[in-house]
Amino acid sequence: MRQIILDTETTGLSWEKGNRLVEIGCIELVNRRPTGRTYQQYLNPEREMEPGAAEVTGLSYEFLSDKPRFHEIAEDFLAFIRDSELVIHNADFDVGFINSELARLQPHFGRIHDYAQVLDTLKLARELYPGQRNSLDALCKRLGVDNKHRQLHGALLDAELLTEVYLGLTSGQTGFGFDPAETATTAAVPEEVLRAVISDAGVVLKASTEESKRHAERMSKISAKSGAVLWQD
Repeated sequence: MRQIILDTETTGLSWEKGNRLVEIGCIELVNRRPTGRTYQQYLNPEREMEPGAAEVTGLSYEFLSDKPRFHEIAEDFLAFIRDSELVIHNADFDVGFINSELARLQPHFGRIHDYAQVLDTLKLARELYPGQRNSLDALCKRLGVDNKHRQLHGALLDAELLTEVYLGLTSGQTGFGFDPAETATTAAVPEEVLRAVISDAGVVLKASTEESKRHAERMSKISAKSGAVLWQD
């Protein structure tokens, strides 16, 4: 499965008010592993940065003024993401801006969903951690992803962080803390489970023979250490 972890930076918060893309950053995964292929491009937005956006990105129109315009890089960008699943945090924001840029081009360019599927990690995180903060920084802290070097927002840097966050969100549990030397290895969540989380559908998975054997062994160890236990009553 080919996935593209994607992030963008913009001149402001609302494409409806004329704000534009200033940076696109992408990282390619195949079967949940980075391939080493990336896409990063600064863009001339043809307008000034809003103060808040300039502050969090460190970008200025002076720096961006000699960069290519979106129409100059559109075909290369779309070729990079074509036939993939885009993994985006707060996808409505980034997809809205990309579609706004595409709408400025000839009609045959279409919309982002004409090229790729979209998975929103913010929606996934809200399903997994309801009622908690689920910003990228909050998820980095919760999942143990080191983001100390993130002094400013950058599309490729944030895509790198999101790659680690996404893999953390969709990985199996590493153990229950009974014995650090015997914790289970991390395993990817089966695709049907991830899709069920996203769609709110139910899913039931049965333990394998090996998993059942390990469970029985674990329960025997706990029983031996604790004496009488509830599940033996």
